[in-house]
Amino acid sequence: MKIAVIVGTRPEIIKMAPVVRELENNGVNYFILHTGQHYSYNLDRVFFEQLRLQDAKYNLEIGSGSHAEQTGKILIGVGKVLEIEKPDIVLVEGDTNSVFAGALAAVKLHISVGHVEAGLRSYDKQMPEEINRTLTDHCSDYLFAPTPQAREILLGEGIVEDKVFVTGNTIVDAVYQNLEIARETEDFLNTLHLTPSEYFLVTLHRQENVDDRARFAPILEGLDRLASEFGLPVIYPIHPRSQKMMAEFGLKPQNVKLIEPTDFLRFLQLESNARLILTDSGGVQEEACVLKVPCVTLRDNTERPETIDVGANILAGASSDKMLACVKVMISRENNWINPFGDGKAGKRIVEIITGD
Repeated sequence: MKIAVIVGTRPEIIKMAPVVRELENNGVNYFILHTGQHYSYNLDRVFFEQLRLQDAKYNLEIGSGSHAEQTGKILIGVGKVLEIEKPDIVLVEGDTNSVFAGALAAVKLHISVGHVEAGLRSYDKQMPEEINRTLTDHCSDYLFAPTPQAREILLGEGIVEDKVFVTGNTIVDAVYQNLEIARETEDFLNTLHLTPSEYFLVTLHRQENVDDRARFAPILEGLDRLASEFGLPVIYPIHPRSQKMMAEFGLKPQNVKLIEPTDFLRFLQLESNARLILTDSGGVQEEACVLKVPCVTLRDNTERPETIDVGANILAGASSDKMLACVKVMISRENNWINPFGDGKAGKRIVEIITGD
């Protein structure tokens, strides 16, 4: 058996790392194909190094572009590699253009597809990620649902029960495997002059937020107000897309500390020690939940409803007033919720399923 592992972005590398480790430990013949959707050192290369993954055998170096252009280039590039390598199964993770284009390229060549983190839905088709994840699920042969709720969504959409497996989410594996390593490395909080539990952490990069001034401006205003009202630093590792749009819109938060994108180990330090996290990232909602750090999601919906159900997360949209109200709610809660995403053995289960062990 030969497995092709397709990744394209930072979250995919992090979440696929536990699967890659299991393939390696079990002596399975596999290779990594990187689309190059994320291509800067801090958003890409450093994660291979820190997570101790073998280098990608192929890097398509696709880079940025419109959704149509990026998806088309990935589809063509992945198709060429799959024709050369002829793997038995292609594994993809998540909801990016790399995921959908990789899955579609495989299906067209009659290669089986395994979708890690299947069954997530926001039911907001304005989000390109929602289109990607839905279409990928419906052309996959193995659907690895992170929770029973995700499984029910897939079955409700008519997907055959035999294709769906509840495995837990590999983000739990990744957090457990790397948290101790993160704590043993440099003291990044000290470098930033931060005290544990005395700062807010922000991630904000989604197209529907940062490409729309009517949403981006009030969110930044809300972050400024949080820093003033609570007297705590607000730390924002700013994504290149967000920085570009901030400059284009002439926006400049006064009380927010902007820093360069961080590697995974540094980010784990920031997440695990934060008083509260504000984010529009699906993965960060999960990580905050696993780490028992309260989360406020800067979106109108989420494909991670389990985080809200257990009390770890709340939706604030893009209103500065609602952001403040939601932060007050979350910091008053006990951090005693139960992690709904599994026991940290998702990677092992996924490899056992595809290899038949």
